[in-house]
Amino acid sequence: MAKICTAVYVYGIVQGVGFRYSTQRQAQKLGVTGYARNCDDGSVEVVAYGEPEAVESLMAWIKQGGPRGARVDRVLTEPHPTTAFETFNIRY
Repeated sequence: MAKICTAVYVYGIVQGVGFRYSTQRQAQKLGVTGYARNCDDGSVEVVAYGEPEAVESLMAWIKQGGPRGARVDRVLTEPHPTTAFETFNIRY
């Protein structure tokens, strides 16, 4: 099956609570590559690349609230120009 790439924008209390690190760990468990980074508006951008089921699992985990201490109020997703990533990184 063809791999997909999705951009996910996460709003709420998602900075300063380990959200990017927890997302990285979850992505690595699922075999998803890409990155997570804080945005200037207080949101977190996640770009996830992998098998459709794995990317969907990561998005479901994000929508359920991510790590303890985070509060996810809103999640927006959109297709991302497909790019193969080697690993899942945290960008600054």
